[in-house]
Amino acid sequence: MNDQNQTLDTKKLPKHIAIIMDGNGRWAKSKNKNRMIGHKEGVKALKNVIKTCIDINIECLSAYTFSTENWKRPEKEVSFLMNLLEIMIEKEKKDLKEKNVKVNIIGNKEKLSKNLIKKIELLESKTNDCTGMILNLMINYGSRNEIINAVNQIKNDKNLSDKTITEEIFRNNLYTKTLPDPEIVIRTSGEKRISNFMLWQISYSELYFTDTLWPDFSQKELLDILTDYQDRNRRFGGL
Repeated sequence: MNDQNQTLDTKKLPKHIAIIMDGNGRWAKSKNKNRMIGHKEGVKALKNVIKTCIDINIECLSAYTFSTENWKRPEKEVSFLMNLLEIMIEKEKKDLKEKNVKVNIIGNKEKLSKNLIKKIELLESKTNDCTGMILNLMINYGSRNEIINAVNQIKNDKNLSDKTITEEIFRNNLYTKTLPDPEIVIRTSGEKRISNFMLWQISYSELYFTDTLWPDFSQKELLDILTDYQDRNRRFGGL
């Protein structure tokens, strides 16, 4: 573990870190490699971040793994990514269980293959009783889709038909209803946008944009971000 973690104030660490993992394709292109190699390296980077978050006792980590817009990519790449997800889930489930990590797959599962859904459900079942870090893999996730889904659930709930819809009621119909909002959102690759990610939940999140391409995102950079976060004054609209 990097000695830098010794400078972190454990009382000031965020409970929930959310990451928009971007730049796998550009990383591969910069090294004259196939885009698929970039995605494989991206999985390695995610594993390193998971390990670091466990080591410093982060309660919750959300990783934007595959968005609702990613279906627009070439069919060959989408097929590769779906297969890579299956392989990753199958390969890592034992290790995640041993590390006491509870895994949630967040998103709309309707477009996913039956085989991937089966592996997802098995992973969630195997880690359901884990009490350590919560890992949220956002697969076929889009915040607009999540919000529309919440609206429809509320509309169809007869118990809410005569009630004023509050923030609490709305929140309780989101995919993330059991989770704290992220204090930090990190986006790699130099892009400075949110890309339909947790739009409701990140209203007061601290935003960090780094030029680092996702496969190169290191433990040191994560710890640097957390060190900076500890010095920020989060006012939530107040003074």
